[in-house]
Amino acid sequence: MVDTNNRSSELLETLQKECGDELQDSVIERGDVVVTVVPENLTKLLTTCKNSPSLAFNLLADLTAVDWMDLRDERFEVVYQLLSISKLWRVSVKVAVSESNPEIPSIVSLWAGASFMEREVWDMFGIRFQGHPDLRRILMYEEFVGHPLRKDYPVQGKQPRIPLRAPEVENTARQMNRPDLVTIRARSRSRGADSLSAVGQGSTK
Repeated sequence: MVDTNNRSSELLETLQKECGDELQDSVIERGDVVVTVVPENLTKLLTTCKNSPSLAFNLLADLTAVDWMDLRDERFEVVYQLLSISKLWRVSVKVAVSESNPEIPSIVSLWAGASFMEREVWDMFGIRFQGHPDLRRILMYEEFVGHPLRKDYPVQGKQPRIPLRAPEVENTARQMNRPDLVTIRARSRSRGADSLSAVGQGSTK
């Protein structure tokens, strides 16, 4: 059985040794290592996490954001979940993002899979990723106004109507070829009823 406490302590010491200058804070929370970093040091920290043989965080498991609204000085927080397959340990990297300038560097150059994740955070929270090769909405349509996962997004908010991108000249449903519906034969039901009747008669003899 793996001692997760010792593993987390070992990881924390390695992170402090390899990335001490970039770390803003580093702790163990509920058995997992959590580190915080300022936006200016984010790229350097994540690059070291991936490329250092001592850390070997080769997988970006998740990238998401939190809207703290009035609970913190910096409204937003972007969270990266890194996993080392070879060393079997993980770390959460957190970076605070201001409401007045919600922008941090993109990490698509480190993990190509970050492309869709960063687009989702932009779409839902309005946090921009500087240097992203194609930063556009991924869940909402381009004309959508606002960012749905912000806590001040109006629950009853209505979006502007937009014209159809490819209006139909006619109802194409009439041109669809549909197979005949499969029907249950009535005699199958009567046959089942006759069988039950025969069983009932047999039990009375």
